[in-house]
Amino acid sequence: MKYLDMVLDQYSRTDFYPFHMPGHKRRVYTEYLNNPYVVDITEITDFDNLHHAEGIIKENQDMAAELYRVDKTWFLINGSTAGILAAVSACTSRGGKLLMARNCHKAVYHAAYLRGLETSYIYPSCELTCGLNGRISPDDVEKVLQEEKDIEAVIITSPSYDGVVSDIEKIAEIVHIYGVPLIVDEAHGAHFSFSEYFPTSALNLGADVVIHSLHKTLPAMTQTALLHKKGNRVSADRLEEFLEIYETSSPSYVLMAGISYCLRFLKEQGKEKFEIFQENLKWVRERLKTMKTLHLVGEELIEKTDIFDLDYSKIIISTENADINGPQLHEVLRRKYHLEMEMEAEQYILALTSVMDSREGFERLVNALLEIDGSLQSKEEKMKKYTFTDSSNTVKELQTYRIWEAVEGDWEIIPLQESRGRVSAEYAYLYPPGIPLLVPGEKISESFLVQAERLKKQGMYFQGLKDYSQKKIRVLKER
Repeated sequence: MKYLDMVLDQYSRTDFYPFHMPGHKRRVYTEYLNNPYVVDITEITDFDNLHHAEGIIKENQDMAAELYRVDKTWFLINGSTAGILAAVSACTSRGGKLLMARNCHKAVYHAAYLRGLETSYIYPSCELTCGLNGRISPDDVEKVLQEEKDIEAVIITSPSYDGVVSDIEKIAEIVHIYGVPLIVDEAHGAHFSFSEYFPTSALNLGADVVIHSLHKTLPAMTQTALLHKKGNRVSADRLEEFLEIYETSSPSYVLMAGISYCLRFLKEQGKEKFEIFQENLKWVRERLKTMKTLHLVGEELIEKTDIFDLDYSKIIISTENADINGPQLHEVLRRKYHLEMEMEAEQYILALTSVMDSREGFERLVNALLEIDGSLQSKEEKMKKYTFTDSSNTVKELQTYRIWEAVEGDWEIIPLQESRGRVSAEYAYLYPPGIPLLVPGEKISESFLVQAERLKKQGMYFQGLKDYSQKKIRVLKER
């Protein structure tokens, strides 16, 4: 039998380089956290209590609020998921109505389920170069708010998993005209505030509540995140009430110490380290622009497509013109070059970079991609472009029940390919990034079944379905 601790230790001694989260990139060395067991304590005297912070934890949370220039910040050690659940719950009433971006993380859908919410969707534009989800349109947000007066809160994801940023300032202006709060899942943008090379943080653009995953792009451990509140539209007491529900009653002092280290790093070394990071990214992008067959996705999307802004720390390599697809490129990078990517999609791979990446790591990535590019041929026929969501009008027609009604209803299991027109009782999403393509309570469409079959042939499978073989699905029993 293999033991996880031993296998992880063995892996740490290999030359595999992580172009994936967590953002510390296994390169944090601190004299205070070398042995986690000796600092793993509970709520003893002088060490405060996360759920009733009055001492050292409060001081550290206040430091985070000062660093991010917000009114109040809470530590999250259940990841951004806990912050999203608390934010949505605090901003809505039970059984109320939420306007959400369809490309939101599954945690938003889970919040809607737990609160029994009715959901209306706004859809990102579709960038057809390699199938990325684009921005959320402010006009689309306003249109729904005009038509549906009972919406209690709006939540969008910006940046997206791929680094696509929406016009938060304009969206916030519109949302506030209608008297509702704006929640921004900025989990992938915790680094935005520390360099002008990156887009402006939603914290400075009018968002009322913002969630940051420190562990995604900063030197912090997995599960560590922050919940920020700014302004008076959302009650701090309500947020704290729901954090007590969704966050563990036994918070890890090791993880909280990791957050403290990350904040100290940003405060004391952030300016210098982000200048180096910025220069490394510029160097990488200049080198990769010389590729002949593979393509570095970048500035041209802002100039030519319906995308507001991009996070250039996300290295997206499109295989659209190459005789190789995303999963194949991912495998070559892993097997031959020992470079682990964050994600593979049908027509691209995503390398997640952070302020902790080394110059050597960047050089390995550039050299590998240039070498692979030199061995590829341009393909004669381009792959047909697909989007991963039905149109908003189509999904409105497909929405039959609220999420909680479908999850808790009477269900049966039938073959997936025979499920067209039936109401799903479970989710189907690609993970990462965890964005549902099918939600409980929606009728199963022909386009979804086509997507499922196509992805299966590519070696990619949905999560959320209880049947991992992707042959069967839970549906509501017909009445």
